Amino acid sequence: MSRPELQAPPEIYYGDTEAKKYTKNTRNQQIQADMTYRALELLNLPPDEPCFLLDIGCGSGLSGEILDEEGYIWAGVDIAPSMLEVALEREVEGDLFLQDIGQGFGFRPGSFDGAISISVLQWLLNAETSHPTSSPPHRLTRFFTTLHSALRNPSRAVFQFYPTSDDQIQLITSIAQKAGFGGGIVVDYPNSKKAKKVFLCLFVGGGGGAQQQIPQGLEGEDDEHARFERRREKLKTKDRSGKRKNIKDRDWILKKKELYRQRGKEGVPRDSKFTGRKRKATF
Repeated sequence: MSRPELQAPPEIYYGDTEAKKYTKNTRNQQIQADMTYRALELLNLPPDEPCFLLDIGCGSGLSGEILDEEGYIWAGVDIAPSMLEVALEREVEGDLFLQDIGQGFGFRPGSFDGAISISVLQWLLNAETSHPTSSPPHRLTRFFTTLHSALRNPSRAVFQFYPTSDDQIQLITSIAQKAGFGGGIVVDYPNSKKAKKVFLCLFVGGGGGAQQQIPQGLEGEDDEHARFERRREKLKTKDRSGKRKNIKDRDWILKKKELYRQRGKEGVPRDSKFTGRKRKATF
């Protein structure tokens, strides 16, 4: 990927060295994995389907690796060229786009089955310049309006973010609602200073049924790592015996290939009687 002339806000810009250090830090990896699994849980996707997801602020692909592991197809956008270059070096599976999300998206309507974002949404609250179109309300409006169009009906978008005040939460949720979204705020472990996490869970369509009901936040334990490990195991697809089901069977592979074809991806292998067949062990 070439490096387009796009300057990221200084608060989130990473040089090449910093991007690699951030990606290799095991603590950062763990936090990103925990938040991604929780976002997927709130996304409430149908099991055993290769859905096409948008990772907003994908960085070097730490969340994308979880999406790969869970069998999803994804595209990622990020404003930092150095982070995307690290993602390319790591050969992540998703399609990557250099994008200032405050300028909005240009995806075709209904392109995605859902969207997640980890630790990014709060940056839209920063005014880049004194021009009115760079104000947080303008940037949030462009972001949510174009995102709503890019999501299919029904679907969800889940954002983990770090608000500094109730006024920020009110501004974000009100603009999202004006853009056509339903939903609201989910707070996990609200009484814990260390474990408390804020999620914005947004809905597109759904007809007012279960798909439109705001999930409950988590409460209880203080051991954050152990808690998310248990939730990760719960999220994984299991068969009737309680063992994890192999989601990459023939039907899953065929659905994924068809989705690639619909997106215009070149070089998708042809379907055959050998698709999804397990190879015999050789000695």
